[in-house]
Amino acid sequence: MTISGTQLQAASGALLSRRYRDVRAHSLLLASPLSAEDQCIQSMPDASPTKWHLAHTTWFFETVLLMPHLANYQPFDRHYQYLFNSYYEALGPRHPRPQRGLLTRPTLAEVHAYREHVDAAVHKLLAEAPAAGEAHRREVEAVVTLGLNHEQQHQELLLTDILHAFSCNPLLPAYDPSPVPALRLAAQPSPPAWIEMHGGVVQVGHAAGEGFSFDNETPRHNALLQPYRIADRLVNCGEYLQFVEDGGYRNPQLWLSDGWAVVQAQGWHAPAYWLAPDDPRRAHQDAGNAKGWQVFGLHGARPLDPQAPVSQLSFYEAAAFAEWAGARLPTEFEWEAASAVQGMRELTGHVWQWTRSSYDPYPGFKPLAGVAAEYNGKFMVGQLVLRGGSIATPAGHTRPTYRNFFPPAARWQFSGLRLAKEL
Repeated sequence: MTISGTQLQAASGALLSRRYRDVRAHSLLLASPLSAEDQCIQSMPDASPTKWHLAHTTWFFETVLLMPHLANYQPFDRHYQYLFNSYYEALGPRHPRPQRGLLTRPTLAEVHAYREHVDAAVHKLLAEAPAAGEAHRREVEAVVTLGLNHEQQHQELLLTDILHAFSCNPLLPAYDPSPVPALRLAAQPSPPAWIEMHGGVVQVGHAAGEGFSFDNETPRHNALLQPYRIADRLVNCGEYLQFVEDGGYRNPQLWLSDGWAVVQAQGWHAPAYWLAPDDPRRAHQDAGNAKGWQVFGLHGARPLDPQAPVSQLSFYEAAAFAEWAGARLPTEFEWEAASAVQGMRELTGHVWQWTRSSYDPYPGFKPLAGVAAEYNGKFMVGQLVLRGGSIATPAGHTRPTYRNFFPPAARWQFSGLRLAKEL
């Protein structure tokens, strides 16, 4: 039986349409435990309300996909072009980022209606795309794929942002109150194993033609690495607690100058969501958990698990711990090279891992064409690269070449560290 090119195109479109439906439904599933009040709150300028995430990802499909590519498409509400633009200068002015929490209107029901309107139009476009020619079909499918990966990034942000908002509530509400596995209470976590990497010239970055990647992962190129050792696992809470109890947050010799200034200015004494035994917010928690440190997360406040990877660290904290431990943070290329080596554990699905690499363009970097040129490239200054993926990252979203990036003081993300040393 011979399958025609038209049949292959139709199958490809149907597969993408199904993936579109699944990803979009997952955003609503993530928001479903939250009340309308929860979904409107913005706890700091770097975070956004859940409702805004739901609307902005829809705005992306409407503005970047439907308006240029679907004939006679009528926007749901032209005011939304202003309200839900994030940072795309080429698309005009936008509502100020720090004031997204003031948008009580449109209502949550109207945002859901917006999503339904756009979803119906995207499915129509995908069904019609093959008839408009191969070039049109490829362009449409490329934008849809980018939009889905963009939405998955916002699914992660939806969780990290609402967790920060809940951490500001004295009641410390749980996003997900369902039971979680029992704690692993080992007296002393076993030390990490050190994997030796002999360096040399390695290939890093995403190779053309090997599936989707963001533009900042390209082009693939050579990097020269010196010999080094890298820990087979992440730093855990038990190890980080030793740093805290040894006065790590009181010792300026461990910290980069900017990091020490932030520690002093903001009164840091532990990771962002750790609750000390004398923290007044613990008065609202179960009396059975009254002793010892607690960690606030998506399941609420729970006793510190010494074997769980430490999370909600800034780059400054990660670098200070590495200094205290007689080690350092790996570069992003050391991390990527080691990720393919047998024995490496906890590479993804736990916490994003800070590296000692600034977020810079690769040699020969070219941003995406059109409006999407503003997606990554213009942020390549003053930020550090994180590798891996966290518990909030959608399954299948990352790959070894994925480059996340945040300013060094950011710590509301699920971010931790892995140690490296010279060989």
